[in-house]
Amino acid sequence: MSWFILILSGALEAVWAAALHRASQARGRRRLLPAAVFLVSVLASTGGLAVAMQSIPTGTAYAVWVGVGVVLTAVYAMITKAEPATAGRILLLAGIAACVAGLKLVA
Repeated sequence: MSWFILILSGALEAVWAAALHRASQARGRRRLLPAAVFLVSVLASTGGLAVAMQSIPTGTAYAVWVGVGVVLTAVYAMITKAEPATAGRILLLAGIAACVAGLKLVA
């Protein structure tokens, strides 16, 4: 169950990163919803990381949390055309994902 919580928390890291970007781009009332999404998701993400760290070693948990977050954030940026989806970028992100999976296998 800790690994599931950790992966979900990493996914929420991508949510709060995207919400933070949207909140920084918006003005006035249009800024409230992404700011609220940011706040809720950052609290849930770090809370889930803390729960997972109770049974997963700190270094492993943090590396997986960041790895999942960075891969999903970059994929979201490529889907929304904020960043180019180049072969090199996709290959390197796949490498990060493989390393995250590897940490689960050796844990």
